[in-house]
Parts: sequence; structure tokens; C-alpha cells
Amino acid sequence: MIELSYAFVLGLLFGSFLNVVILRIPKEESIVFGASHCYACGTPLKPWHNIPLFSWLFLRGKCSFCKSKISVQYPAIELISGLIFLFIASRYGLSLPAFFIALSFLMLLALAMIDFKYKMIPDSLNLLAIIFAIAGAWNIQGVFLNLENALLFAGGFTLLRFSLSYYLSSSVYRAGLKTKTSWNKHYDRSPLIEAMGEGDIMVAATMGALLGVKLTLVAIFLSALLALPVMLLVMNLSKEEQRVPFVPFLAMATLIVYIYDSPILTYINTMR
Repeated sequence: MIELSYAFVLGLLFGSFLNVVILRIPKEESIVFGASHCYACGTPLKPWHNIPLFSWLFLRGKCSFCKSKISVQYPAIELISGLIFLFIASRYGLSLPAFFIALSFLMLLALAMIDFKYKMIPDSLNLLAIIFAIAGAWNIQGVFLNLENALLFAGGFTLLRFSLSYYLSSSVYRAGLKTKTSWNKHYDRSPLIEAMGEGDIMVAATMGALLGVKLTLVAIFLSALLALPVMLLVMNLSKEEQRVPFVPFLAMATLIVYIYDSPILTYINTMR
């Protein structure tokens, strides 16, 4: 019980730092230098204003200086991070591989939040997520297996991206041929349509390292199911509003499948 308490507190601390990462990296600000401050009035925060989870509760979600509202994102990220560390520790105990696995999930959490808010996927966090996922093994054979699975899904998603992009771009090109005239027949202005971003490919590599082949396929299918209602809701909106970030659904599905990996694998094996 004491070990789980330590894990939860450690998760809260990392979650507090994760908020800094989520806020500053998209703005290309340093995550190391520069004291924490209120983004409304600019006043540097006191140490007791940075106590994970509790400071937000004690301050009632408002800045101690200017009384501006503090986003609920801060305690939410801290609580989720604490729960992730708690779950991993309850399953594997306090160990270095478990620590790396928890850090990988925290990187996915940061990527999901940044993709949701800014529709961007920082390569630095993506690389850290992959590295932590690969390192989360109990022996050298496990590390190489994680690396193999990461490369497998990175390659698979790259091939899928190329195939879909080629099909969509070719469809647009063929449609454009119908509008060719004698004066523009030598000009090809058909756009290259990217079916998915490179960030999604790297997230898939992390999923492969964390879950293995079978469970990653389940997680990808689950992420599509989770995203489907949102896709249906934005169908009639503008093209810009139809751009739904997919990393949050991939990250959510990865965590769900990781939590219920045993019953899912049991079900898959009984289907043979």
C-alpha cells in the first residue's frame, strides 16, 4: 500500500511537469527555464501554488493574485498521471521497466492534449514515447521484441499512408483531367493529399512497443470506433472544422487495451 502511495504521488509530480510541457512546447518556450507564472497577470507563482492537485483545490480554481480562472486541465492531467502511475505500479510494482512504461503513457497523454488543442504532434515527445515504450521491458530480449513491434507498425502505417495518399491524389488527378482544356493541358495543379500525418505513424510505433501485435490491432480498431461518433458530428461543418485530431483516440484506445489486455487476449485466443 505504501508503494502504491509513492507511485501515485510520483505520478502527480510528473503530471504537474507534464502541464508545463503541454503548455510550453507548442509555443516553442523552454520547459526548464522560466519560473511558473500566471498566464493572465504574469505574476510568478509561489512554491505552495504548485502543489499538484491540491493547490488548484485550495485556490478554488482561481489565481491567487488576479483571481483569473485556472483551467481544469491542470488538475485533470495531474490526476490522470497519478492514476497511470498507480495502475502500472499495482501491476508491476516499483521497477525501472514499469517506470518507463508509465512515462511512455504520459508522453501519449501529452501528445493527445497538444493534438487536441493545437492540432500538432511534437516529434520530441513522440520520440520519447517510443524510447520509453521500447525500454519498458524486463530483459534484453524484451527490448528487442518491443523494438521489432515498433518498427513493424511504423512500417505498416507508412505503407498505409503511402497507399491511401496515392489513391486519394490519383482520384483528384483523374477528376481534374475532365476539366482540362487546350490552354491548361500542360499544367498539373493537382494537390498531393496526405491520408495521415507522420506523427500518427510514430504513435503507432509506440503502440506496437507497448501492446504487441495482437493488442495493437485491437487498439487501432477501437480508436476508429471511438473516433466514429465525432467524425459523424463534424461531417456538415467546414473543412477546417472537419479536421479531427486522431492521436487522442489512439492514446485512449491504447490505455484501455493495456488495462484490459488479459481478457482481450483470452477472447482472441478462444476465437481461433
